[in-house]
Order: sequence, then C-alpha cells, then structure tokens
Amino acid sequence: MSRNYKFHNQGFPYFVTFTVVNWIDVFTRVEYKDIIIESLKYCIKNKGLKLYAWVIMSNHVHLIIGTKDKPMQDILRDLKKHTSRTIIKTIAENGQESRRAWLLWFFEREGRKNPANEHYQFWQQGSHPIELFGDKMVDQKLDYLHNNPVTAGWVDRPEDFLYSSARDHAGIEGLINIELMY
Repeated sequence: MSRNYKFHNQGFPYFVTFTVVNWIDVFTRVEYKDIIIESLKYCIKNKGLKLYAWVIMSNHVHLIIGTKDKPMQDILRDLKKHTSRTIIKTIAENGQESRRAWLLWFFEREGRKNPANEHYQFWQQGSHPIELFGDKMVDQKLDYLHNNPVTAGWVDRPEDFLYSSARDHAGIEGLINIELMY
C-alpha cells in the first residue's frame, strides 16, 4: 500500500472515503443513511472520534476526522465493521427493499472473493486516508466534500443537503454535532 494511504500522524486531521463495493447505490433509503449517522455519533461519544466534516452520497461516504485517544485506523475498522453488518441485516429485514435479494446476493458474492470475510462484503477495502497538513489542503477537501451533492445535481447549495456537515459550516444545525476546524 502506498505511504499516502496510511495514518502516519494521529495529530493531524485526515480525509477518508468509504465506498460500497462496486459503487452500488445503497444509501438511497433513509434507514441505511441513519445507520451511518448513529454509528458516527457512537464513535464520537465512545471511541474518541473527532468529526470535522462528513457527507453521505448514494454509494460512498467522505469524512474529515481526527482522534482524541484511539488510533484512527482502529476507530475506522470498528466503524466499517459495525456499519457493514448492520446495513446488511437491515437490508435483509427490509420488506420495502425491492433490490433485497440482488443486494444480498451481490454482497455475499463479493464476500466469497475475500478470505478475510465471514460472509458478506459491503465496503471496499481501505479508506484511503489523506493527511491534511495545512489550511489550503483542509479548505480544498472541505469544499470538495461539501460540494459533492451539488456536483451530483441533488441540491443547488451544499447546506441544502441534509446528509452533510455543510449545514453546520453554514451555521445551520446538522444531524451530527461536529467540531468546526476554524
């Protein structure tokens, strides 16, 4: 793995991305997005995660994070493991999910390809952490993250997207209490 894709300095914030295997659009239902939100809140409260910015897109999640105590890679490992299992279980139990059989089949097929999995694979391997070591880099990643829903054509302004910290950065209460970087 490239040196650029590891957590080297726990004192710096990092930009990370979690992508659903094969970029499958899973986060089209509120209940799946809520699993991510509740899991982030849990990690903030119980694992020392510092969350500076976030956005949930249809098939991936971007975060800018830091840590108080635990190594970031441990927090992210636990977060991805928990959300993967919980989302798979929720899909399996969701009678309204028209793609249920196909999604479960697909995640099971991907899981069989990876010997590290017990059954399913929901997230692609890795989170591609990028260390943010200056204001210019922080601003660039914040802008990119918050403008994702605008670029996708979902909203006209970043702060209009509910599943993002752009609201907090615009002075509007968001779904997760974040730490503002400036």
